[in-house]
Amino acid sequence: MFRPLSVFLGWRFSRARRRNRFISFISVASILGIAIGVGALILGLSAMNGFERELENRILSVLPHGQLHTADGPVTGWRDMASEMEAAPGILAVSPYVPLEGLLSKGAKLKAVQLQGVVPELESRVSELTPYLGGASLTVLVPGERGLILGKAIADQLELEVGDRVSLLLPAPGSQGFGSPRRHSFTLQGIVSIGGQLDTVLGYTHLQDAQELKALGDAIAGFHLRVNEVLAADRLTMNAGMGLPAPFYVSSWMESQGNVYRDIQLVRTLMIVVLLLVMAVASFNIVSTLVMAVNEKKGDIAILKTMGAGPWQIRGAFMVQGLLNGVTGVLIGGALGLLLATRLSELVAGLERLTGHQFLNPEVYFIDFIPTEFHWADLWLVTGSALLLIFIATLYPAWRAGKLLPRQLLGEA
Repeated sequence: MFRPLSVFLGWRFSRARRRNRFISFISVASILGIAIGVGALILGLSAMNGFERELENRILSVLPHGQLHTADGPVTGWRDMASEMEAAPGILAVSPYVPLEGLLSKGAKLKAVQLQGVVPELESRVSELTPYLGGASLTVLVPGERGLILGKAIADQLELEVGDRVSLLLPAPGSQGFGSPRRHSFTLQGIVSIGGQLDTVLGYTHLQDAQELKALGDAIAGFHLRVNEVLAADRLTMNAGMGLPAPFYVSSWMESQGNVYRDIQLVRTLMIVVLLLVMAVASFNIVSTLVMAVNEKKGDIAILKTMGAGPWQIRGAFMVQGLLNGVTGVLIGGALGLLLATRLSELVAGLERLTGHQFLNPEVYFIDFIPTEFHWADLWLVTGSALLLIFIATLYPAWRAGKLLPRQLLGEA
């Protein structure tokens, strides 16, 4: 069977038993270093992919992408405004809202909340809450029935279950927050369980009930918007509100949750840089291995050159030897990273049960578990980068081996 001389020699050199055990130790250490670096980078990128997925599927599917809040008090004629905005470029859905800021009371327990009075049919187009309502939907909110949907953390704090009655303390309309609050009775008709910080802030009631409690008639306080490009939410929301007859303050999810997105991107970048440096250090251990291998095989190099082997054949042999060690590390690290990345959530959950410690506090982070999402593109990117570093690491010792002359080698021998 035909095999190029360089490949044959590199294969024999890598499999031959070395007289110097220290060379073997450095070789194994470089393989393990490359494997750990490749596996860790694949695992880290999968975790970052998971955080981005949860940000998109949980926060950005539930929270409005954009928000317009009236600057001069409640506005009427909101249906015409909503139709006009839905015709604007990039706007997928528009829903009116009225905020209700007050205290929920159940027995001796109190919880400050900011409820959103919404039209269930319209808000469902902006916020995809149904998957987190345990089989219910926003349509359980019926005008006149004083129904509530609350985040799970709020319901747990007040020890509420679906069907329980709860009191909402609100300032009297026009009181500007002064005077005795008025008590209004509501029924809990749904619990939003997203898992994370959103469970501590979400609360909904029907728009007509909110309008009645604030004596607004048919007026509203603003609009929730859903756009087709979440990273352009500010611009699209601004454009949609430009032609409205009343002035509005413009905000988007980037103001409340943009730091989460930026943190994910920053951590991803730092992690790639750090772990590539780890792989670079491990890869350049191959330099030490090949330099010592060249010194150990000076006699073999002299014989091969005497028999007619050219400099590039000698160089190719040591490059193949180094690449074989590197490829071994890359394969081990890639397999390890793939295995762990697809099971990361289960492994961390098991570790949390074993230690009794929760790594992500839902009161601080937007989720309460470590997510993961493996992408094959990440595997090819990481392994390709590692192989490039390994190839670069083999160049100097291989070039040095090719420049050695038989008379020098035999003279030293």
